[in-house]
Amino acid sequence: MTVGLVVVTYNAEGFIRRTLDAVAAQTRPPDEIAIVDNASTDGTWAMLEHATRAWVMPVCLVAAGENLGFAAANNRAVARLEACELVALLNPDAVPAPGWLAALVAAAEAHPEAAAFASRLMIDGRPGLLDGAGDVCHVSGLVWRHGHGLPLTAVPDATRSRPVFAACAAAALYRRPDWVRAGGLDERFFCYGEDVDLGFRLQLAGRGCWYVADAVADHVGSASAGVGSDFAVYHGHRNVEWLFVKNMPAALLWRYLPLHLLVWVVGMAWFATRGRGTSFMKAKWDALKGMGMAWRARRTVQASRVRANAQVLGLLDRTSLVTRFRDRRT
Repeated sequence: MTVGLVVVTYNAEGFIRRTLDAVAAQTRPPDEIAIVDNASTDGTWAMLEHATRAWVMPVCLVAAGENLGFAAANNRAVARLEACELVALLNPDAVPAPGWLAALVAAAEAHPEAAAFASRLMIDGRPGLLDGAGDVCHVSGLVWRHGHGLPLTAVPDATRSRPVFAACAAAALYRRPDWVRAGGLDERFFCYGEDVDLGFRLQLAGRGCWYVADAVADHVGSASAGVGSDFAVYHGHRNVEWLFVKNMPAALLWRYLPLHLLVWVVGMAWFATRGRGTSFMKAKWDALKGMGMAWRARRTVQASRVRANAQVLGLLDRTSLVTRFRDRRT
């Protein structure tokens, strides 16, 4: 199967070289590579030109001219890889192990029922700590990476390949025909949550996600935006509203709307105590202003849904949020 690799950069001078070196060291190299730079203001572009000059792999460098956002830039890159059956997405702050791409491609060959393939992400610089073993979507609309921040030994299913809800796009593989049919990443999200949104749409269309435990990459996480920054809080908590409204089947939307609103209230109080209350509330206000767009998109998404309500509910996490966040503090 032919596979293309996509990397989107923005002010990545401090960490992109490790990623590029890891790409060059893959035991199964990509057949094509598309790298889009979102108008970096540091030395990222010069580093990209220098690092890829000696590559024998075909590589296309694209200077976007403006910051298109993670979603739009990835869509532009995937559009250039039209000859590839598979497309792998890799963040510039993710460093894949040499066998990463080979493991993903092998999984794609073994699991034709899946449209997306998730990697085992480890926290860079903190040996043994998980960054995530597949993405989770809760019935409340909250999303998270399974096992994030926990020791690998504390998450037994992180070492076992299995179906998961969605793939974290920091290091993931997609079947390009499924990507195209689903419409790719929602560019209105700009960044954060767009990978779970795509995963939700694929699931509704009857196309699952397979977690590949042997596809390992170290991940810094929010290296450009900053972990827990106002930027990250704003986009993450704006986009979760659109994700919930677009994708949740009507019966489940109204069933879990009270819980969703309760999470709003708790989130507002939580972020206020951490100096991010303004960003959180702006996110919710702008989400409401964009709700017309989300409802229009919902009609398209739900029209293509093939999974019954019970099947969708079975894919969503229904654990107690009180228990989850209490356990995370202990």
